[in-house]
Amino acid sequence: MTRLLKFLAALMALSPLALGAARVKDLTMVEGGRDNQLVGYGLVVGLAGDGDSNSTATLRSVANILARYGLTLSASDLKSKNAAAVMVTADISAFLKAGSRIDVQVASLGDAKTLQGGVLLQTPLMGADGRTYAVAQGPLAIGGFIGGAGGAGGSTVQKNHPTVGGISNGAIVEQEIPAPFVHDNTLRLLVRDPDFNTASTMAEAINRAWPGSAFAPDAATVTVHLPEDFRGRNVDFVAKLGEIETRPDTLARIVINERTGTIVATSSVHIAEVAIAMGSLTITVTSQQGVSQPGAFSSGGTTQLVNSTQTNVNETRGGFVVVRDPPTIERLAAALNALGVSTRDMMAIFETLKRSGALQAELIVN
Repeated sequence: MTRLLKFLAALMALSPLALGAARVKDLTMVEGGRDNQLVGYGLVVGLAGDGDSNSTATLRSVANILARYGLTLSASDLKSKNAAAVMVTADISAFLKAGSRIDVQVASLGDAKTLQGGVLLQTPLMGADGRTYAVAQGPLAIGGFIGGAGGAGGSTVQKNHPTVGGISNGAIVEQEIPAPFVHDNTLRLLVRDPDFNTASTMAEAINRAWPGSAFAPDAATVTVHLPEDFRGRNVDFVAKLGEIETRPDTLARIVINERTGTIVATSSVHIAEVAIAMGSLTITVTSQQGVSQPGAFSSGGTTQLVNSTQTNVNETRGGFVVVRDPPTIERLAAALNALGVSTRDMMAIFETLKRSGALQAELIVN
């Protein structure tokens, strides 16, 4: 715990002026250069009895595939547990050309036990407009497994989710998605974490390179006009633009994840002068069983179980620490370190500071 608090104090000791500048390309994305989501319905085969349990949709899919090869069968004529109906998803990046490959994720749609060892048959992947932009196919990589017979008298062992897998470079792009990013010699940069100060500072940094070319209409956008010497050289200009360094601003924010015991605070967090005391009361109740037996030479009596209960109360010595000016997150971390509080106690302290109005930052609890 002491190590965690020392790490937090060292991290918070970095003032905003000590933080290194970031490149424009790391803080923004060019409007028009967005990713698009693709989805498709497919069939995974070769599951050695672990596929769907004669699902109607799966059997019809198998019958339709066989019909392509001249075998006309109805779904009622098929009994195949080696196949599973799946949904295939992928993200296609902007500017990808036909013939490029992308990763795909595959998830079982029915009641298949596992997709381990399966092969995805050719599956068209469509966009929101209903057009096919890629085709996926190939053997699945599963990040888990399931073993054992199961059922009465049996047992199973499962790790992770064996009904979800992926195929690296498993889809081939069939057609490019148009992604124009310059209109009338103007492009727009979309700030990933919208902030008025960040957008204004970024526009100033761009104007130092090309005077009068950039302005920020809002907290999430920086509009840039192409200089005369870059007209017709859009790619060259975006490449140069992305290398410009600027100093992003960060909000005063503390994020607490109670499930994992993680606390992250930004260096801009400030705290009003405050006094903190922390103590704990632990009550332990234990139950024990003893045996009461009659004497060795007694003529009667029976052996009996005797229950006994013991209660212990332990109250640890509390501490009282005053966080004085300048009341930064660094000084608070040092104060908590002096109190020797646990991570869960730190969470309670931050929540109490927020309710008291002493914490001048946004508090997010997950």
